[in-house]
Amino acid sequence: MASKLGSSGKTRSTDGPSAAGAGLPLSGASAVPAGEGAAAPVTAAGVAGLDRYDVAILDELQRDARLSNAELAERIGLSAAPTWRRVKALEQRGVITGYRAEIDRRRIGLGVLAFVRVDADRNTGTATRELEEALRRLPEVTSCHYISGAGTFELQVMATDLDAFARFATHTLLNLPHVKDIHTSFSLGEVKAGAALPLSHLGARASGARPG
Repeated sequence: MASKLGSSGKTRSTDGPSAAGAGLPLSGASAVPAGEGAAAPVTAAGVAGLDRYDVAILDELQRDARLSNAELAERIGLSAAPTWRRVKALEQRGVITGYRAEIDRRRIGLGVLAFVRVDADRNTGTATRELEEALRRLPEVTSCHYISGAGTFELQVMATDLDAFARFATHTLLNLPHVKDIHTSFSLGEVKAGAALPLSHLGARASGARPG
C-alpha cells in the first residue's frame, strides 16, 4: 500500500438521495466526487460482516485519514498486509466512500451558512428528479435531503455574505424547475460540524474477530 491512504481529511458518508456531504463551493476548482465508483450503501445484513478490526479501522480513519498503512496497522493491532487488505475491502464494499480535506469555511471567505427549505410546486416523480438533479449541480448547496412534513428538500447553502446569498436565492434557487417557494434560516454559530459517524452500535470492538 502507498504511504498514505488518501488525501488529507476524513471520510464522509454519502447517505441521502441528493447532495449530502458535498464539498465547500470553491469557484473554478475542479472536483472529483469522493464516492465515485463506490458500491451500494451497506445494508443491515452487510453491517454484520464488520468485525472489531474493521470497526477499529473506520474509527481511526475518521479521526485521521492521512495515516499511513503502517501507522494504521499499529493502532489497530494488526500487521501491515491484513490491514491493507481490510481497508481495500471496506472501500470495495462502499463502507469507505472516499477521503477528503476538511476546510474551515470562514478562512476561505464563506461567512454565511443558510438552511433553506424548498417547496416544490409539483411532487410527481419526474418533477422531483428534475429538481434533484438541478440541486446536485449547484456547488453552493453543500447538503440536500428529502424531508418529511412541510417542504420537499432541506438544503445547506454557503455564501460569502448576505448579499451573495440573496443573489443566489433570487437568481438561482427560485428559478430552478418546479420550485414554488423557499424558506431560509441562518446559522448564528456552529456548535458541532463535520463530526465522525457513531460506531458504537456496531459493537464490534468488544467482539471476537479473525485477525486476517
